[in-house]
Order: sequence, then structure tokens, then C-alpha cells
Amino acid sequence: MKNEDQGPDQLCVIRINLAGFIGLLALALLTFMIDWSFGSNHESLFNLDCIICNYAYALTSTNHKYHCPLLTSLHISTTSSTQMDKDLTKLATNMEQQTNQQETDPENNSLRQPLLKRNQTLSSSPLALVGTKVSYIESLDYEINENDLFKHDWRTRSQAQVLQYVFVKWLLAFLVGLLTGLITTVINLAIENIAGYKLLAVVNYIEKKRYMMGFCFMTVVNLILTLVATLLCVFFAPTAAGPGIPEIKAYLNGVDTPNMYGATTMFVKIIGSIGAVSAGLDLGKEGPLVHIGACIASLLGQGGPDNYRVKWKWIRYFNNDRDRRDIITCGASSGVCAAFRSPVGGVLFALEEVATWWRSALLWRTFFSTAVVVVVLRAFMEYCKAGECGLFGEGGLIMFDVSGVSVKYHVVDLVPITVIGIIGGVLGSLYNYLLHKILRLYNIINEKGKLAKILLTLSVSLFTSACLYGLPFLANCIPCDPSAANNECPTTGRMGNFKKFNCPKGHYNDLATLLLTTSDDAVRNIFSTNTSGEYSVFSLLIFFALYCILGLFTFGIAVPSGLFLPIILMGSAYGRLLGMAMGPYTTIDQGLYAVLGAASLMAGSMRMTVSLCVIFLELTNNLLLLPITMLVLLISKTVGDCFNPSIYEIILDLKGLPFLEGRPEPWMRNITIGELLDIKPPLVTLCGIEKVGRIVEVLKNTTHNAFAVVDTTLVPTGGQMSEVHGLVLRAHILLVLKKKWFLKERRRAEEWEVREKFTWVDVAERWGTIAEVAVTKEEMEMYVDLHPLTNTTPFTVVETMSVAKALVQFRQVGLRHMLVLPKCHGPDVPPVVGILTRQDLRAHNILNAFPHLEKAYATTKGC
Repeated sequence: MKNEDQGPDQLCVIRINLAGFIGLLALALLTFMIDWSFGSNHESLFNLDCIICNYAYALTSTNHKYHCPLLTSLHISTTSSTQMDKDLTKLATNMEQQTNQQETDPENNSLRQPLLKRNQTLSSSPLALVGTKVSYIESLDYEINENDLFKHDWRTRSQAQVLQYVFVKWLLAFLVGLLTGLITTVINLAIENIAGYKLLAVVNYIEKKRYMMGFCFMTVVNLILTLVATLLCVFFAPTAAGPGIPEIKAYLNGVDTPNMYGATTMFVKIIGSIGAVSAGLDLGKEGPLVHIGACIASLLGQGGPDNYRVKWKWIRYFNNDRDRRDIITCGASSGVCAAFRSPVGGVLFALEEVATWWRSALLWRTFFSTAVVVVVLRAFMEYCKAGECGLFGEGGLIMFDVSGVSVKYHVVDLVPITVIGIIGGVLGSLYNYLLHKILRLYNIINEKGKLAKILLTLSVSLFTSACLYGLPFLANCIPCDPSAANNECPTTGRMGNFKKFNCPKGHYNDLATLLLTTSDDAVRNIFSTNTSGEYSVFSLLIFFALYCILGLFTFGIAVPSGLFLPIILMGSAYGRLLGMAMGPYTTIDQGLYAVLGAASLMAGSMRMTVSLCVIFLELTNNLLLLPITMLVLLISKTVGDCFNPSIYEIILDLKGLPFLEGRPEPWMRNITIGELLDIKPPLVTLCGIEKVGRIVEVLKNTTHNAFAVVDTTLVPTGGQMSEVHGLVLRAHILLVLKKKWFLKERRRAEEWEVREKFTWVDVAERWGTIAEVAVTKEEMEMYVDLHPLTNTTPFTVVETMSVAKALVQFRQVGLRHMLVLPKCHGPDVPPVVGILTRQDLRAHNILNAFPHLEKAYATTKGC
């Protein structure tokens, strides 16, 4: 019978060589990134290659001395060490020279350039990154367009039709919850089974001591899964890459993000999430689930994909920005609920983080959608209890249940709780800062083309596989605790807290318990209570350092990704470490410290409080955690706000999405709207009855999406006076031109003529560009009556209003255009002096036009 115990020298050789192999992979990945990012600096790359070769020689050299019972030290031969020191010194000198050159030549410093080269984030460019695709963006119009067609439609609707409209709203909310729950079920089932069978095979190789075969199998499977995810994102749906939450937040703020909610994007998001998470990448499926929920809502609201839309008239009534905003909000909250199985947390997440505009009726519908999601998930869990779901993990709606431990804390425990909150705020802001820099670096790599995106993603996958497989060999085997009768130790399968890995009988590897498992199970293991001696400090430090590195370098590659779970893993590690450091000085379980650490880092990075508090309570099923969780979240958010914005705000800014913040800058009270209009191009207006030729000329020579309609009337004194009739959208003018609704003489159209040609549903559609319109010379001399399509009640402000007040009104109402009226009226004063848009009210753009405000802006940033 073969002895399972391995000699200490053999174990140390395995650990050292695997650690060295991981180091080689890390340096190879660094070489690749530098090569793609900064061009061909061959001397630096040659030095890196020399270091790699010397390092490989040092690992295999027979001159090494292993002082090995517990892997205490490693002595490298004098010759190899000296050569490595020389190479390192030479490389450092070269890199310092490059740094000095970049500082003296800002044009060559790519890391200081914005994410989009065309966008200094201070411009009003209509381009932005949606997913990983540069797209032309426009603003959405959440204002009710009260033109003659809209008024007639509402006047003629019967009570039954109004009830039908309300019923369809609730029906759509129900379908959003139902489909989100079903798709989430499929995603969870696929991830658990794919990752589960992969890990079972790896464990089987390890038990047979075929370590290299285990590594090769795990690496190849992970590369294949990652390749599928990245190919789909690169070639079929670039908008599916990333979490999707920043784009949803921008959409609900009033920024149109094209191709973000299509059927192809949703399909790629589903398959890509399964592949990326199953591959063991440090990514979560929570962000993609929010995006998937929004895609489902958008597709339902418009009656299906663009080429296969349902023609039911009641669906067409929802094909407008205002109703789509509401249904996408339901989809986002349903996605959060599906990710964390937290119905109340999903509603609060939508309210606190993504939604700009809220009302009580929307609150009820989002709550209804999340309730449907919970029912679907519960039914699925009950079905899986019979063993029909393969290797699907924990049952029930509580993902990380810690209700089995009593929560007792005293005044002295407030000290470590406060420390956790401060650490979470500092580390969260540091994580945001570093991720900001890495995303800029990744953009430089991605600009090399599609092949660069794919190679970068595969490099990260290779590095991740090497770390997850190799690092557990560095941990020591821990004897099983005989007193823990309720826990199987060691665990030989995929599940469980005590994985045997390479250890002898009666021992387990605590680091393998955390690394060679799915992310959900890793969180479940580190949150485990009544296991004070389960993990060593060394293993938790490696786990924390590894996930800090992976969390930074994995987010931003061309696969669907989420931030929630990586941040939870990082935070839970240092939370548990602090609990171990407190030892007998605290009555709080180490698993609960891990929960608090995860909450603190999420608040420090994402800057959410109420929704995170409820999500964590629903995740852990322990209401007694409420007071200390609230305290930790408040401290972390306060500390993080003193350094930088939330991670989603940083991503919004990097992508160039013109998001309007809810709080205006203090210096905005010192500048008026009239001063903004002084630097804008002259206002272009149209007459209520305008010549077709002038309309075509205006549309071709301007990019404005709305025009003030001005009528001229006679006054009793014999003169003329101009008055504002309202605001007409470019899309409505294009509708008139495409349908060729022209008048042969200058006159007002009759009401029956308008209703015969247009419906309110037609007005809600978008009608292309002026280049698609063909108008003859005879038609150029005809007229168009713009009155029926003009919004006669646009929101207006006076030119003396401060920018701060105008910004608040613009954002709260969800406007696309705001008319500016003069302070004084008279025959020689135009009735309207300008139109404000979203770009005009952005702080960056105002500072571009008024440099003297830069100093004031700098003094108002921070806490």
C-alpha cells in the first residue's frame, strides 16, 4: 500500500518550483503588456527576458540549498543572485529614463491621456465608450411632449383604454421578473456544473499526484471558456463587455447608449458570463445580471428585437423614452435581486445607485418584479433539492447564511468595527484609483485591435489559472480538528471547508479551500462561523494579496464582468484577519468580521449604504448584524468620499458618458445661464409655418436636435411682435419630411389633416437622418405647418438664473432641452435667447469655457 505522506524535501521542491513557475508567468504577462502598450523598447524587453531566464536557471540549479521542513527560506547561488541584481539594476535604470522622458514630453505619456483620445472629458463630443465600443450618443427626452397629437390622444382615450394601459405596465413588470428569474436559473446552473466538473477533475489529478496534468487540464479548460467569452464580446457584441451598470446608470440619467439592450447583446452577455465565471476569472455575475435584466425589460418594452417586433398596438404605446426608462428600472432591480436573491435590496439598489428619477408608482412595480424573481428562484431551489440539477450548490435563497451564530458585541468591539470601516474606506478609494489607471492602460492595449483584446484576456486567464493552482502548494497542511464532528475533514470533493488537496490523511489545505473552488463557495467558506482555527494568517494574506491583484487586472478585459464578488472576496479576507488579530479581546465571530470587511470595502469603493446594508442582511440571514453593519458602511463611505468618487462614477467619466450629478458644484451659483449662452453659437429658430427649403437647409447645416418655434403676430400699434410657440424636435421634423406632409400655400393645417397623416405612436418613433430624406425642387418651395408637432409647454428658465439651479431642475425633470427666455421683453428683444442641453451644464465643459473657475473647482473637491 502506497504511503500518502510526502517527504518534506519533496513537498518543498514542488512548492518552490510551482511558485517559480507562477513568477515566470507573471513576468511574461508583464512583458506582453509593456510590449503592446508602449511599443518596441527592445532593450527593456531583452532585460526582462534575461531576468526570466536567470530566474528559471536559479529554480533548476543544483546549487540551491533547501532549508525545508516548513519552507522557511530559499538560498540562491551567488553567481545567479549577482547576475539577477545586475539585470534588475539595468532594467530599473532604463525604466527611470523612460519615466523622465514621459514627464518631459507629455505628448508621449499615454497613461495621462484620457480613455478616448478624442475626448478630454472636458469636451462636448457626441462619442463615448459603450461597453468596449466607441458609439455616437444622444440624450433622451423624458419630458412629456405635449403637442396637439398627444393632447388629442389622451382626450379620446376611454376609461377602459386607460385601464388597459395600466394593466400592460404591470404585465411587463411581471414578465421582466419572470424572465430574469428563469435566465438567472440557467446561468447559475451552467456555472455551477461547468466549474464543478472541472474542479472535480482537477482534484482527481491531484489525489493521483499527477500535478502537472492537473495544472494543464485546468489551464486549458479555463482558456477555452475564456476564449469563447472574449470572442463573442470582441466580434459580435462589444457592448456586452464589462458590467453594464455604468451604462444603465447613464441611460436612466438621460443618456442614450446605443446597442446596449439588444437581443445580441443579451445573448452574448449570458454566454459570456457563463464562460468567464466558470473559467475562474476574478469576476462576478452580479453586474452582468443587472444588465441582462435591463435588456429583457427593454426588449419587452419595444415588443422584441428590431427585426421581429410584435405589432400589438398596446406595446407600441411603450416605445418612448419615458416608459422605457421605467421598465428598464424594473429590469435593473430584478437583476440585483436575482444576483443576491435580495428583493428589497434590489429595489433599494435601483433607488440609491442607478435611477435618477423616482416616484411611488415605480417603487411598487420594481418591488413586484423582484417578488416575481424570488418566487421563480424559490421554485427552482425546491426542484434542485431532488438532485436534478447536477452539481448545483447551496439550496435556499440565502447565499451566505451566518444565522447559526449568536451576535454579541460590547462597547470595546466598536474599536475594531471602526477600524474595519476606516480600512474599507481607504482601501476602497485606493482600489478605485488603481483601477482607474489600469483601465487607461488597457485602453492603450485595446487600441491595437481585436487580436490585442483577445491576447490580453487569455494572458489574464493563464495568470489566474497558474495562481489558483500553484499558490495552494505554498500553504502548510493543517491537522483536522477531531472536535468538529459536524464537519467532514478532509473534504475530497468540490464542496466543503476542509479540502485535502496535496495533504496526507487527516490534514487539509486551507488555501486550497479558498482558491480551488467557485467564487460563491469561496465567500461561503470564508464567511463560515464557529471555525476560529480553520485558516492561517499566512493563507489569508496570500488570498488577500492575490485577489487584490486579480481584481485590478481582470476587470476591464473583453468579457462580461462584475465588481461585486471580487470586492467581497478582498474585503472578507482582511475582515477575517482583523478578527483573528483581535483573538480573545472580542466576542464577535471571525466569520462575522469577514462579513463586515466585505461590506466595508464595497461601501468604500461603490459608496452605497442603504441598499448594501439590506443586501448583506438578506445574504447572511442575520438581522442582529444590522447596527454594526450600518456603522461600518457609514464610516467606509465617509472615508472614501474624502479621496475620490465611486467606482461607477469613475468609469462613467472614463467612458465619456455625459452623466449629470445630482449635486451642483458650489461655484455654479456664481455663474448665470446668460453667461453660458454668450459663448454658444447663435440660436437657430423656425417659424410656425416654414418653407421646406429652409427646413432642409437648417437640418443639413446644424446638429441640433430641437428648435424653438417662433410666431410673428401683429400688434394694435401696427408693428410686429414675436412670441414663442414651443419647441419642435428634429425627429418630428424628419417625420414630416419623410411622409411629405407639405402645404402648397402658407396656412395652418386643419386638425383632421394632421390626424389623417400622423398618430401619437408615429411621433414616438425615431426617423433617421436628413441624409435619408429626398426632396424635389418643387417640394422645396412648399410649406410645413410645425404647430401640430410642437411641444407647446416646454420647460423654460430666465437667463438670470444661476447654473446650479438650472442644473437641478434639468436633472430632476429629466429634460433634453431647456428654453432660456430673456429677462426683459419688448419689440426689439427676441422671445427666446437660447436652448440649454446636457452638455452645456456639465462641470467639465463649463470649466473649459471659463478657466478662471478652475481654482474654485479645485478648492471644492474632496470631503
